[in-house]
Amino acid sequence: MLSDKELIRTTDRLIKEQPEIFDALLEAEKTGRVPKFTHKKRIDITIDSEILRKFREVCRKQGYKISNRIERLIIQDIK
Repeated sequence: MLSDKELIRTTDRLIKEQPEIFDALLEAEKTGRVPKFTHKKRIDITIDSEILRKFREVCRKQGYKISNRIERLIIQDIK
C-alpha cells in the first residue's frame, strides 16, 4: 500500500501525464455520466489531392484504416 506522500506524488504525476482521465472523472462526478473517453486526437492536415487519392487506394487494398496507417507511419518516424 502506498504511503500518503507516495499516493499524492503518484497522483500529481498522473494528472500531469494524462489530464484527460481526471477531466473525465470530474465530468462524471458533476453529471453522473461517464463521458466517452479516447486517447485519440483529431488533427487537420492539408496534402496533395492526388497523393491522398493514391494513399486511400493503397489503404483500401491492404485493408488499413487511413488514420491507423498514418499513425503507424508517424510512430516509425518517431523511433
